[in-house]
Amino acid sequence: MFDNLTNRLSRVVKTLRGEARITEANIQEALREVRMALLEADVALPVVREFISSVREKALGAEVVGSLTPGQAVVGVVHRELVALMGEKIDTLNLATQPPAVILMAGLQGSGKTTTSGKLAKWLKEQQRKKVLLVSCDIYRPAAIEQLKIVAAQVGADFFPSAPGEKPVAIARAALDFARKHYHEVLIVDTAGRLAIDEVMMREISDLHAELKPIETLFIVDAMQGQDAVNTAKAFAQALPLTGVVLTKLDGDARGGAALSVRHVTGKPIKFAGVGEKLDGLEAFHPDRMASRILGMGDVLSLIEEVQKGVDRDAAEKLAHKVKSGKGFDLEDFKQQFAQMRKMGGVTALMDKLPGNLAQMAQGAPQMDDKAIGRIEGIVNSMTREERAKPDLLKASRKRRIAAGAGVSVQEVNRLLSQFEQTQKMMKMMAKGGMQKMMRSMKGMFPGRH
Repeated sequence: MFDNLTNRLSRVVKTLRGEARITEANIQEALREVRMALLEADVALPVVREFISSVREKALGAEVVGSLTPGQAVVGVVHRELVALMGEKIDTLNLATQPPAVILMAGLQGSGKTTTSGKLAKWLKEQQRKKVLLVSCDIYRPAAIEQLKIVAAQVGADFFPSAPGEKPVAIARAALDFARKHYHEVLIVDTAGRLAIDEVMMREISDLHAELKPIETLFIVDAMQGQDAVNTAKAFAQALPLTGVVLTKLDGDARGGAALSVRHVTGKPIKFAGVGEKLDGLEAFHPDRMASRILGMGDVLSLIEEVQKGVDRDAAEKLAHKVKSGKGFDLEDFKQQFAQMRKMGGVTALMDKLPGNLAQMAQGAPQMDDKAIGRIEGIVNSMTREERAKPDLLKASRKRRIAAGAGVSVQEVNRLLSQFEQTQKMMKMMAKGGMQKMMRSMKGMFPGRH
């Protein structure tokens, strides 16, 4: 999402690399680039002004250590200021109240409120072990009520039914009563949105807030909205005592200005970031990690967490044993590695968290989305158990049969076998301790997929 911003900031560092020290003149030139980068990323103008002013002051002040190169010094200052801009620390949900803790979801139509309600319910169940009840007060779109009901079933949360003819405040009151009687620890209330802010919607959500007295009032904002997100955030912050922000579609192909502007505008912390459409695509927002990603340093901590969450430990141990012995890695193991990758959102999702130089090294890897992984699984599933264990058996006639069974061309089957051979070679190198050799071969390991 922050590619353009990252590239421009990298250029700033390169420009300063040849300088012996930071001066008013070279910092001025560097900050002009930073300003352009932020404006192109659709960051709100007042935010840009304040940010640039703060970076200039600190880059020319005592904070810059003499032993650092100017490039490193400026990156250090920019990183600290980005963290300050997005919130110094991780702000988690405050559920310290007499159950049920009420969470009110606010935002425009299309910002992802309903899906985020489901994602949050799943997060609360799995991470906090909470009993969650979901209710929709969106009486204007019957599909919204049905959507929340489906989402609740998918995440294993309870759902309180509502209907278009009812009043939102009456629905909320009944849901709260039901939650108390059935010992729910958290009640998540999805509210109606509009395509634009209007007086009726704001009055309705204010009434809901007065009735429910929520411990958390979360503003859901689409990270792809840019400047519009800032105006919306301002209006909601004036109408409601917000406690936090959830950024949705943070993995989208957008410029990222909302992520850098919304906390400054609302004065409220970003608590979560929505990534991907799947219901487990909700992450606690870490300002320091996001700042590192923007500056091309990667987000290795989140990557490790993602891998730990997605990896089947037993399968990983079996694979490690095979790698250590240098034999036995077959097409079934190969297929399982891609299934694990699917759980973690594919290669693209993982590469997004790698530091810039490693991400460039991995550019040769295929863009493994669910569709591509599904194709690989289909091809391997069309093989017999013996063929998976002994790929040497796969001659022309068998390949034609496998291609027909998987609904792909013979060339796809050949491409998969070529990738498997490369992976097998890599496994053998690892078994012999040839880590350096393996790293050199990785760059060209996978031809790009089409």
